[in-house]
Amino acid sequence: MTDGISVDDRDGVRYVVLDRPEKKNALTSAMYAVLAEAVGGASTDGIGAVLLRTSSATFTAGNDLRDFLDQPPHGDDAPVSRFLAALVETDVPIVAAVRGAAIGIGTTILLHCDLVYASPSAVLRVPFVDLGLVPEAASSVLLPRRIGRARAGAALYLGEPIDAEAAREAGIFTKVLPDDVLDACADDAARTIAGKPREAVRETKRLLNYDRAELLEAIGREGAAFRTRLGSDEARTAMAAFFSRSTR
Repeated sequence: MTDGISVDDRDGVRYVVLDRPEKKNALTSAMYAVLAEAVGGASTDGIGAVLLRTSSATFTAGNDLRDFLDQPPHGDDAPVSRFLAALVETDVPIVAAVRGAAIGIGTTILLHCDLVYASPSAVLRVPFVDLGLVPEAASSVLLPRRIGRARAGAALYLGEPIDAEAAREAGIFTKVLPDDVLDACADDAARTIAGKPREAVRETKRLLNYDRAELLEAIGREGAAFRTRLGSDEARTAMAAFFSRSTR
């Protein structure tokens, strides 16, 4: 395991496990670097499918805000930027197994996954505005496209959560499954994909990702706004309030 993430290749599947339970799998710059390499290198490493899951009861609490403020992303070479680009550019299908909270980028990652299996405990939240920030990972395009502008507005402006069944109905989740079979079902799906004709699978994903240029443009647009907001008085005030609540 490296930096709160383990990466293991077996039978054509790359298993990427978020394993920082003491921080609810909050993502650091070092973790983004591992994720960028794991996803970005899957194709050249001969991987047939990537399976993203957690070892604990929370998928991810989103960005580790202290780490994010200490190491703010600057440009396309920042680990988080490389990871987001890899999500869009990879031609290897990504399967996710989600339990518990998927906050911020925990939700927006899933918009790029090909199959998402979730337990009934899964809940999505995108509280960017609450922190004085803006959406990322092309979610300003993908979220309203997937769930409609009105529901995206409720999630982004009001911070309303999206529970597992609503996410399934909206097509974000493939299936909602009992927690005790979640990992096995996601594993079976990833293995099944990895066992199919490799180039046919990759060409199919390339065809499905016909809007790659649009998504990369959205990520760049959001990234510029995000960096500006990160340095704003509004964001500093919102994050100070967040840290105050979290230490009570």
